[in-house]
Amino acid sequence: MHHVLIHPATYADCRAAVERAFELFPLDLVGKKVVIKPNVLRASTADEHIVTHPAVLRAVVAAVELRQPQEIVVGDNPGLFSYGDNESTFEKTGLMAAAGKYYRNLGDSPQTVAFPAEFMPEVGVSREIVDADILISVPKFKSHGLTVMTGAIKNSYGFLPGAQKARLHQIAGTPERFHELIVDVFRLRIPGLFIMDAVVGMEGNGPASPDLREIGLILAADNAVALDGIVARIMGLEPGRLRFLQKARALGLGDFEDQKVSIDGELQVVPNFKVPPLGGEAIACDEAVQEIIKGRTEVRPTADPDLCTACGLCIEHCPVEAIALEADLAVADVETCITCFCCQEICPEMAMTLN
Repeated sequence: MHHVLIHPATYADCRAAVERAFELFPLDLVGKKVVIKPNVLRASTADEHIVTHPAVLRAVVAAVELRQPQEIVVGDNPGLFSYGDNESTFEKTGLMAAAGKYYRNLGDSPQTVAFPAEFMPEVGVSREIVDADILISVPKFKSHGLTVMTGAIKNSYGFLPGAQKARLHQIAGTPERFHELIVDVFRLRIPGLFIMDAVVGMEGNGPASPDLREIGLILAADNAVALDGIVARIMGLEPGRLRFLQKARALGLGDFEDQKVSIDGELQVVPNFKVPPLGGEAIACDEAVQEIIKGRTEVRPTADPDLCTACGLCIEHCPVEAIALEADLAVADVETCITCFCCQEICPEMAMTLN
C-alpha cells in the first residue's frame, strides 16, 4: 500500500505541511549527502508559477537542515528554453535565495550512464544526482501539453543537463514514446521523497501557461506513481489513461489504483480544471515549440579563439570525451557530443558559445 499526503497550505505557512511530509515519510539524513531538486523550467518570476515556488523550496531546505545531513545540494537543469545559464535562472525565479549556500550548478558535472538504445545508448546525468545518498524531488503541480500533466515522474527529466532534453524530445517523435521516455529517465535515479508545490497550480497548455488555479495544497509521497495518480485525480483525470503512468506501473515502480493508495488528508477534485488533449497534440502539433526543439538539437559548443586559454577544463569535464585541443583551441566533435553543454557551464573564461 502506498501513502500520499494531501495537506492544506499557503506559501506563508507551507513549512508545517513540509514538516508533516518528513514525519509521514521519515528519512535518515544524518551524515548523508542530500540533493534537493526543484522544478526549474526556465527563467521566470515566482508569481508566474512556472517553477517550484521559493517558499516551498525554502521550507524543504530548512527541514533537511534540521535532520543533520553531512552535505546539502540544491540544483536543477532548466528545460528547453533556459539551459546554459543555470545561475541567472535560479536568481530570477527567487530559488537562488531559497537555496542559499547550498546551490550547486548541476550543469557542469555530468557523467554518462547507459540508456535504452532505442532512444540513445547513453546520456549525461548530473553527477550530483548520481552521487546523492538521498534525493528529494520538489515538483510543481502543472499541466503539460505533451504529457498532459507534469509532476513527480516528469520532474526527473531535469536530471539531464543541456540540450539532451531537446534531442530526446525529437528522437521520441510521438507523444506516446515521449511518455515512455520520461519513465526511462526517471528510472536512472529514483528519488526517496517527493514534496509537491500545489499551492498555486497551472492549467491549460502548460508547462508555461498563464492560466493559474488556486489549489492550496502541499502533496507528498515516497512513491512517484502513487503521487502522480493523486495529482491526476485532483485534475479530474483518470490516471490509467496516462501512458507514462501505465508504463511506470507495468515496470513495478508503483501503483495508482484507489485500493493501492491510502491518503493522509482529503482528496477533492478541482472543478473544471483545464487539461491539454490526452493525445499530446498541444505540443506535438505546435509548430513554434517544435521549431524550438529542432533548433536546440542543432546547437553545438564552439570555442571563441579570442577567449579560449587552452586550460583543458572543458576536456576534463566532458563526459564523452568529445573535446580536444587543436592548435591551442578547444574543438568539439559534433558526432560524439551529447549536447549536455557542461563545457559551456564550466569554462572559466566563458569562451564556449552555443552555435
